[in-house]
Amino acid sequence: MSDDPRRDAPDAPVPGEVPADAAAPAAEPAEGTAEATAKGTAESTAEEPAPARPRRRQSLVAASLIAVLTVLLGFAIAVQVRSTGTGGALDVAREEELVSILDDLDNREERLRAQIADQRGELRDLTDTDSRSAAALEAARSRADVLAVLNGTVAAEGPGLVMTISDPESRVRVADLLDAIQELRGAGAETMQIDGVRVGVSTAVTGGPGDLRIDGRPVSAPYEVVVIGSPADLRTAMSIPGGVVDAIGRQNGSVGIEQRDRVVVDALRPLDEPQYAQPDTD
Repeated sequence: MSDDPRRDAPDAPVPGEVPADAAAPAAEPAEGTAEATAKGTAESTAEEPAPARPRRRQSLVAASLIAVLTVLLGFAIAVQVRSTGTGGALDVAREEELVSILDDLDNREERLRAQIADQRGELRDLTDTDSRSAAALEAARSRADVLAVLNGTVAAEGPGLVMTISDPESRVRVADLLDAIQELRGAGAETMQIDGVRVGVSTAVTGGPGDLRIDGRPVSAPYEVVVIGSPADLRTAMSIPGGVVDAIGRQNGSVGIEQRDRVVVDALRPLDEPQYAQPDTD
C-alpha cells in the first residue's frame, strides 16, 4: 500500500479538475450561443445600409462646393492672366509697336478730352439757359439802341463839337454842306443834326444858295451843325487845308468850331421802312 491516498482512490476527482462527464453537457449551450451570435451578426449586417442616403447628400454638397470653388479659382486665374498679359506683351514688343501703342493711347486720350469738353459745354448750356437768355436779350437791347442812334430815331448825347457856318452873302452851296457831312462822318462822327434836322444814312441836301433844304425841310444861315464824336478828330477834319473851312471861306462865309465835352443831338427822324428789301433768313 502506498502512502499517497490519491493512488489508492483513482476514481476520486482531483481537486480543481472538471470531470469528463460533467463537461460534456456544457457543449450544447456553446452551440446555441454561436448560433445566436451568428444570427445577431447577420441581423446587424442587414441593418447597416440604412445611413447610405445621408452620406449621398453629403457627397452631393461636397461636389457642389468643389465645383463652385473650381469656377472661382478659374475666374481668378483668368483675371490674373489678363492683368499680367499686357505687361508681358509689352516686354517683348518691338520699338515700332510700342510707338504705335503710345500714339494710339494719345489719340484715345485726346478724343476723351474732347468728349469731356463737349459734355461740359452742353452741361453749361443746360444749366445756364436762363442767364444766356438774359444776356442775349440784353445784347439785343444794346444793339437796338446803337442802331436807333445811328438811324436817328432816338436822342443821343456825348462829347463832340458845335460848328456854326455863317453865309452873309447866301453863297453856300449844296456841295459845301454835303462835303461837311461827309468829312464829319469820315472823322468818326456817330450822329449829327443841322438846324434841328437829324442827319441819317439817306439824308439828302437839295436847293440852291440861300434856299437850301435838308430832307425837304428848309434851313437858313447861320447853319448850326451839332456832332457827336471825338472833338479833336472832328475839328482836325474840318480844318485841313483845302477842306470845308477853306471851301466856305471862298464863298465869303466863315466857320466857327467849339469843342465840348457834352453835346445833345435831340432831333429825331422817322424810321424808314424798306419797301422792297426783306431780311435774309438763310
